[in-house]
Amino acid sequence: MFIVRPDVEEAELDKIVETFSGYVTGGGGVVKQTEKMGRRRLAYTVNRFNDGFYILLIVDAPASLISEVERRLRVNEQVIKFLTVRMDEEDKRVAKIKKHRDAHVKRSAQPSIDASAAPDAAPVAPITPEAQAAPEAAETVTAQA
Repeated sequence: MFIVRPDVEEAELDKIVETFSGYVTGGGGVVKQTEKMGRRRLAYTVNRFNDGFYILLIVDAPASLISEVERRLRVNEQVIKFLTVRMDEEDKRVAKIKKHRDAHVKRSAQPSIDASAAPDAAPVAPITPEAQAAPEAAETVTAQA
């Protein structure tokens, strides 16, 4: 993204955008998207300017080409400010967040189990007379001791 002086004509603005797009394509890069965001007010005064034309270039290029484009932005008198952001790091960060969110699914998003849909409880074995006699025998042993 770069900001061009506010006193630049529209035709000259188009020429500046095409010039920098040409630098990228001539150096072996690809311009994915060009967006003129229009004239906007700056957050603070830059070179005695309070507003400027914002232009966003999304490019795919090697680091050497990006450094050359930055150098040319720096020496161009029409450009008052520029910012270069590396997008692959941002893509990695977003992918990591999505992976984490997918791994931890909310309980409310999981299907609930209804009591009516639950299978019957485990069958209970009937109590046999031998099983009833065993606890009584244990009681008598403890009483004799």
